[in-house]
Amino acid sequence: MEKDNNEKKDEAGFDLFGIGGLFKGIEKLVDLAGKLEEKGGMSKEGELNLDHIRKGMKGVYGFTINTAGGGSPKVETFGNIRKTPEGPKVNEEREPITDLFDEKDEIVIIAEMPGIEESDLKIDLKEDILEILAASKSRTYRKELLLPVKAVSENLTHKFTNGILEIRIKK
Repeated sequence: MEKDNNEKKDEAGFDLFGIGGLFKGIEKLVDLAGKLEEKGGMSKEGELNLDHIRKGMKGVYGFTINTAGGGSPKVETFGNIRKTPEGPKVNEEREPITDLFDEKDEIVIIAEMPGIEESDLKIDLKEDILEILAASKSRTYRKELLLPVKAVSENLTHKFTNGILEIRIKK
């Protein structure tokens, strides 16, 4: 199969950046989820007791799998459903989807918080603990992140656009 210099193809000839690459990526994600489940890292079975949920309250739960840096996959959950000794519990406070990138000169954190305005945000940095809080009339988010290095608030900048928070902390 002839390749254009700008095209990237895998061993089966799929265009890695086209629709074939998308399906191949989904297939790899499903395989990875299966391997995590085999190792006890994920469960698709269970019972959810909804007796404690107030009328109108919505449960949001999901997970991201980060394989950046070539290390072992890191699974991180998000949403407002928490595991408790009594079973799953739905909180009004949600945990936003976050990504943390440890770059050469700075740490970059991206957090998704739809339904929030910049004026609703509070960012607190204490050495290597970053806390993100946001509360509007309809939603509340909270996330505590352990940073790979200690930092000071003076080195922190952020921007907020359409529900996406980008935090940069100079090392």
